[in-house]
Amino acid sequence: MDKQPVRIAVIDDWQSVAGKMADWSVLAPVGRVEFLADFPASTEQMAARLRPYTIICAMRERTRFDQALLSRLPQLKLLVTSGMRNAAIDLAAATQAGIEVCGTGGDANAAPELTWALVMALTRNLLSEAGSLRGRGWQYGVGSGLHGRTLGILGLGKIGQKNGRLCAGVRYAHHCLE
Repeated sequence: MDKQPVRIAVIDDWQSVAGKMADWSVLAPVGRVEFLADFPASTEQMAARLRPYTIICAMRERTRFDQALLSRLPQLKLLVTSGMRNAAIDLAAATQAGIEVCGTGGDANAAPELTWALVMALTRNLLSEAGSLRGRGWQYGVGSGLHGRTLGILGLGKIGQKNGRLCAGVRYAHHCLE
């Protein structure tokens, strides 16, 4: 009897970028990798869609893997999440279903850098100004600066601490850790 090839799903790839973010060809001896960009709304739809997969690679916390979903995935043996923590995965339910859960390493600086990109975009009205230029307009406003401003950080976990260090390293934002 021929053994069926293992099916591997990379789910919630809304931007269709996961295929370029890693060398997936190394999984060829294990099975066939399929990238799924759309998001079924209900647990029933998600279960029907994911039922044939033995391995699922989840993009962060976009899909909730609770007992209701995991119990409907009898083929699933390995659930991998990008990052080392994923609040959307019910670890007890996965263990009960015999599903191994693991995570990948990541860029610990990505979230703090994105935070600062968003802060700068907001203070300088970047989206509105860029939109004006794209529409063949010109600058119509003056953004505000960060010099002398105070940044409040709620929660000093890994990301909060990195944001504080980034802020402390910027000369004009020296008040951010008060």
